[in-house]
Amino acid sequence: MTSLIFIILTFIIVICITLHHHFSSIAKVNLFIIPLVIISIIFLFIANIKNFSLDNIFPIFGDGLFNTFITGIGNLGAFGGITLLYFLPPYLKEPQKMKKIYLASIILGTIYFFLCVSIILFLFISLMYTNQIMPLYTAARYIEFGNFFQRLESIFLLIWILQMVCYLSIIAKISVSIFKKITNIQDEKPIILVFGLLIFAIALLPKNYAISKFIEDYIYHYMVIIVSIVLGLSLLILAYFKKRKKKELNANNEKNS
Repeated sequence: MTSLIFIILTFIIVICITLHHHFSSIAKVNLFIIPLVIISIIFLFIANIKNFSLDNIFPIFGDGLFNTFITGIGNLGAFGGITLLYFLPPYLKEPQKMKKIYLASIILGTIYFFLCVSIILFLFISLMYTNQIMPLYTAARYIEFGNFFQRLESIFLLIWILQMVCYLSIIAKISVSIFKKITNIQDEKPIILVFGLLIFAIALLPKNYAISKFIEDYIYHYMVIIVSIVLGLSLLILAYFKKRKKKELNANNEKNS
């Protein structure tokens, strides 16, 4: 029953406070929160195994190969977190470990998504076609350990809220850092409040959940695909030709010398 403005404002205040700290401080907080998130999903999966129905997975490719692999391309937007890897190198103390960090991130992300999808699919596939905002929250309500441990969804919700705050803080920190470099601003603290107000204003633009869902499904997902896949492949291709051209120039210089 709380006003949406106050809920959003709470997130904005936390983000603005977080932005005043160094990126390493935010990373350390994430290092504490992420294991809790992974453990919560694993626990949610194990606790609901008795309620799973393996028949929900059939028929495989029930919507058809075209809908699965062509029309379903938009679902790749769920992997939007991968785009953060592009901005991570400047913040690493040991850039030579970048490959290991990327590999570990992708493996953890894959496990997380696999467990989340499995819970929704095996528990109640009908929720995938309804207007349930948080099916995992509903799944948490099915957990019961006797008469004492019941209705544990509030604990899960708290952990997921912390996860959301960490994600928003990292996004905001990277955005402020990019803006600082573009404008050559020496001190980023004065623009933190501006970014906070900007995020707050944008968050209030959708008038209802249907508009937010439309933006997520048809705008955000395809933007992520363009940035993470199209832009990523373009950068790799340009880097390859640049490296190849550099080798040719070095070879010509050696011949001339």
